[in-house]
Amino acid sequence: MNAIFWALACMSFAAGNDLLFKFFASKNRGNGFFVSIVGVVWLAVTLTFALFAPLPESWGATILWGMISGFFSVGGNLLMLDAMRSLDAGVCATIYRLNLVPVTVGAALLLNEDISMLQYAGILCACGAVCAFIPRSRGENKVRKTLSAAFIIMIVASLMRAAMGLSYRYGFLHGASEKYVVVINSLFWIFGGVIYAYWRERSLMPYSRQDWKNLFFLGGFSGALVTGIVITMALATKLGNASVVLPISQMSFLLTGALGIWLLKEKLTWSKALAFALGVVAILLLSCKF
Repeated sequence: MNAIFWALACMSFAAGNDLLFKFFASKNRGNGFFVSIVGVVWLAVTLTFALFAPLPESWGATILWGMISGFFSVGGNLLMLDAMRSLDAGVCATIYRLNLVPVTVGAALLLNEDISMLQYAGILCACGAVCAFIPRSRGENKVRKTLSAAFIIMIVASLMRAAMGLSYRYGFLHGASEKYVVVINSLFWIFGGVIYAYWRERSLMPYSRQDWKNLFFLGGFSGALVTGIVITMALATKLGNASVVLPISQMSFLLTGALGIWLLKEKLTWSKALAFALGVVAILLLSCKF
């Protein structure tokens, strides 16, 4: 029962962070610095735990896979923030959580893990969910192009999230330290966010005093939520079976979608409801091994 509680807590933290991402992306500017501030909070927490952990057996593997996974991690989240400027929070959250599809396929191709028939069915459901989300705006051509571009960006973000998960798995199998890999990841968030800000968002500068207040407050809040996700996920997987707790935590997109409809006044269409339902079935099936 404790494992279920922590899995539900992880789901709540993830949904809250998705909603915060959407709120920031649509109302504020400075995604790069926002991500950097999240990274600072993340670094403070992960470094504290790492200092009490044994030193890595292989610094080379730890640094290499920490850098690779860090690149995919910060890249995927920056792209999701970009897509959230145009797409609903529930849409982005669902597509992002369906990264289990490329993870499952990648694990089979790269790590020689087997795919069950139920997982194949889950892949089909996931593809159906994504297809149901394809923008069908009847507005101006410019609006359709914007939505289509954001949809493609969100797909790429999900693929980068999957690549992060696969690089974790491959790195840990080849001597990388899980405690120090996440520390390196946080550094990529800090410096990657700054680089993104000056490379992509230079036209938005300089920021006003209110912009900086929003950046620090919302970035710090998001950092706290990310910390909550990491801690509750660790507790859930420690106390319960991964096949039970991981699907529960991945269902956060349902809560994100519901909160988006309630708080952000996003519309619930038949295609969106179908996508949510297919997403639930997909995650449940993709979590099955037999």
